[in-house]
Amino acid sequence: MARETLERPPGTKPALTAVDPRKARRGDRLFKSLAAAAGSTIVAAIALIAIFLLVRAIPSLRANHANFFTSAQFSTTNAEHLAFGIRDLFMVTVLSSITALALAVPVAVGIAVFLTQYVPKRLARPFAAMVDLLAAVPSIIFGLWGIFVLAPQIEPFAAFLNRNLGWLFLFKQGNVSLAGGGTIFTAGMVLSVMILPIITSVSREVFRQTPHIQMEAAQALGATKWEVVRMTVLPFGRSGVIAASMLGLGRALGETVAALIILRSAAHPGHWSVFDGGYTFASKIASAAAEFSEPLPTGAYISAGFALFVLTFVVNAAARTIAGGKVNA
Repeated sequence: MARETLERPPGTKPALTAVDPRKARRGDRLFKSLAAAAGSTIVAAIALIAIFLLVRAIPSLRANHANFFTSAQFSTTNAEHLAFGIRDLFMVTVLSSITALALAVPVAVGIAVFLTQYVPKRLARPFAAMVDLLAAVPSIIFGLWGIFVLAPQIEPFAAFLNRNLGWLFLFKQGNVSLAGGGTIFTAGMVLSVMILPIITSVSREVFRQTPHIQMEAAQALGATKWEVVRMTVLPFGRSGVIAASMLGLGRALGETVAALIILRSAAHPGHWSVFDGGYTFASKIASAAAEFSEPLPTGAYISAGFALFVLTFVVNAAARTIAGGKVNA
């Protein structure tokens, strides 16, 4: 241990206390081990879930008499003649989620910019709390509100889109009446409200971290408030907005109760139209949960769940790649 080279007044303590390097290294190793164990827990849980789904799905996939990826059938009433596919489930899930994302992201980014750049600080906190409270509303409430309140209100707008843009496949009339409101379009609007607080919260925190020196530099060059936002805040928070959007998309992909209440079953939706009905992956599984008594029919629904599991992973992996590319650029 090094000796002190400067004299200290009597009765004073040394400024620095010597630390045993062996104890420090032991503490670092212990903390590293605990942190690694905590991080590995979620990886192990996800791996176990994937293994469980795959093991339970394989027997049903082997007994399946239809093409799992391209068939519109989903018949599991006869355990000896299973015929199920995920084509329509995939279509309805993707359309409703993309519709929700397209509606929610611009609004969420606008709210986040307003709260961080324009609204007075004394009002920003209560306004942000009101937006965050949307996340506390149960899914079943959103579903009931969507089918009984929102659907009748947006029927004229849906009819307008169908009448004027019906030549585009997205807005063609499907197998569900627009008057009932149980369409992918209605479900997408409800899902957009449900994912709005998630995207807003993450985007708000990212925009708040924008370096003030960059904003002040832009203002010193004579930039207006909007130009400061456009040149500094939005580019800085781009990767955060992408990550927030993917969190919201994951929420929309897995939504069950609201989608089950709003969407009306259609014989063969397969038109890729937002004015169609059908089931999402999650709502289809939930609708038959009471019938999970025999292994093979149950495995058919587990196969659909595994497809949703993989879809969610692919979406998040793509989002991380895009966000990483934006950051590196």
